[in-house]
Amino acid sequence: MPGIEKLPIEETLEDSPQTRSLLGVFEEDTAAISNYCTQLYQAMHRIYDAQNELSAATHLTSRLLKEYDKQRFPLGGDDEVMSSTLQQFAKVIDELSSCHAVLSTQLADAMMFPITQFKERDLKGMSPSLCADHDTAINRYSRLSKRRDNDKLRAEAVEDVYTSRKKQHQTMMHYFCSLNTLQYKKKTALLEPLLGYMQAQISFFKLGSENLTQQWEEFLGTIGTSVQNVRREMEEEVTQMQQTIQDMETSCDPLYAPCDPDPAHSPVCRSLTRKQGYLYIRNKTGLVSSSWERQYFFTQGGNLMQQGRGEVAGGLVTDLDNSSVMAVDSDDRRFCFQVTSFDGKKVVTLQAESRKDCEEWISTINNISKRIYLSENAEEIAARVNQSALEAVTPSPSFQQRHESMRPVGPPPPSPALSVLSLDALVAPETPIQFDIISPVSEENSGQSKAAAQSGRRSNPFGESGDSTSEDDSILHQLFIVRFLGSMEVKNTESPDIISETMRQILAARAIHNIFRMTESHLLVTCDCLKLIDPQTQVTRLRFPLSTVIQSASHQDNKRLFGFVLQQAGGRAVCYIFESNNDGEKICDSIGLAKQIAFHSEMDLEEQSRLIAASSRPANPPASDGQFLVLSNSQSEESDAGGEEGKKRGESEA
Repeated sequence: MPGIEKLPIEETLEDSPQTRSLLGVFEEDTAAISNYCTQLYQAMHRIYDAQNELSAATHLTSRLLKEYDKQRFPLGGDDEVMSSTLQQFAKVIDELSSCHAVLSTQLADAMMFPITQFKERDLKGMSPSLCADHDTAINRYSRLSKRRDNDKLRAEAVEDVYTSRKKQHQTMMHYFCSLNTLQYKKKTALLEPLLGYMQAQISFFKLGSENLTQQWEEFLGTIGTSVQNVRREMEEEVTQMQQTIQDMETSCDPLYAPCDPDPAHSPVCRSLTRKQGYLYIRNKTGLVSSSWERQYFFTQGGNLMQQGRGEVAGGLVTDLDNSSVMAVDSDDRRFCFQVTSFDGKKVVTLQAESRKDCEEWISTINNISKRIYLSENAEEIAARVNQSALEAVTPSPSFQQRHESMRPVGPPPPSPALSVLSLDALVAPETPIQFDIISPVSEENSGQSKAAAQSGRRSNPFGESGDSTSEDDSILHQLFIVRFLGSMEVKNTESPDIISETMRQILAARAIHNIFRMTESHLLVTCDCLKLIDPQTQVTRLRFPLSTVIQSASHQDNKRLFGFVLQQAGGRAVCYIFESNNDGEKICDSIGLAKQIAFHSEMDLEEQSRLIAASSRPANPPASDGQFLVLSNSQSEESDAGGEEGKKRGESEA
């Protein structure tokens, strides 16, 4: 038998929308099983009724045949042969009637009884008796006034929450156990009636059907063994679930109370970069009035999401990158904190269930706002940053200060031109992001196709040129496995911040729209161009001439992310972002080395080989953060001049 899907009993206390969605799938499966079982029960009941009718009809036939001698037909005389023959038939049919009666009894016991028990006992008891007292109790507890603190009212509210939450938890655990058990019972409930039906039929037709019996005995024996295995596995699973329920009831008892637990046993964790749970959010209902709504909140990347109980997916509340969060005092609520977006235009006020939960939410949002979640060891870095922090204070929402806070201490300060650089000056506003690689069909390819048609040669349908002599003769061929994340148009191509800002926007867009698919390619770096090659068909998807590459850079923290900026026709510039299996800085170094070799194109192959061997890193100095490579025209001229001098020295020595 294949594996049985199960509901996690351990998640009944949290009662998250994901668990509710999974519970809905099991309930839909239960409804489908009930509908199908009802139809199957009706069909089997017709078989049973027909068998009873056949048994009664056979018995009536035998009785009528026995009464033939007592009949007085006006035109019939005494026919001893006919009477004797009918008596023999009556005896045989009477024995056959007894067999049909036995078959009816076997069908009632082996076929109708199991499916009737499953339909009337197991399926009818699957409606949960969920209590709605928990929401009422938690709402009453959350409305406790901070100014008018009454010990008696607070104790009653805590007791109500404890009682209702425990009752709901126990009800849900037993309901989950019943649904999990049903996944086993539905197999036995469908197989056992069929097994009983077939065994009864074989027993009925056993006379003269030994070959048929031998043919079915092995199969029926296998089914019987499988039914016993499923039943034994069900019993083991039921025992395990009952033990889990007992353990959960014991371990979760302190969690039923909403008040703060003992800090010595459950200290506040300030190194979290992800968190989820129920919070109250304040919504303005008027000019000065507001209402509180309980929703399920969770962090996803650099975003704060919320999800209602009946919703399938979560919705974006606010962007947490570079946001600020702090604990606030509310007139009517306790344990409140406030999240402000980086531009200050959106403010969200939330309420946690306890002080510990409130401080953990503040620490988590503070860690996300500092973009610690992008690091490989996010929790270790967050633990060091929040070692002594009690309240979260994020960096300035200024774009330049955000990048300065992420750079290592030591490099010289940026130029005055960059210090006043704004976000709109880097990325074109409302720029669409391309997440898939689309190979453009240029006029050059169409011209090549026409020329190939005139010369009688077949053109390449993928837009590749048949003449690859210059690329094959290139002394530099380095291949990297990369995955395309996205590309978008940029404005300021000389700024070293343009690639990092493009990375941030593309990663944020992927997280918001739940885009996880990436196109894997082989990036070939040569002295002439950069190629994106399909790893399976070896077809070139995109080709970037090396002369159009303006700059390349890797990510500050995640070294596997890198990108480069291309200058296209019409003065447009596009930034491409990739993820690699190697260090992104090595790929940027390879692109810089290809640029240097292209600058020294007049050198012979031996000198170019020495340049490759001696260049473990690009010859030009990196930017202030040590990871950006800007290729300027002045470097090209100096490199060309150096190449000519080297060539003249080589000729004089010869």
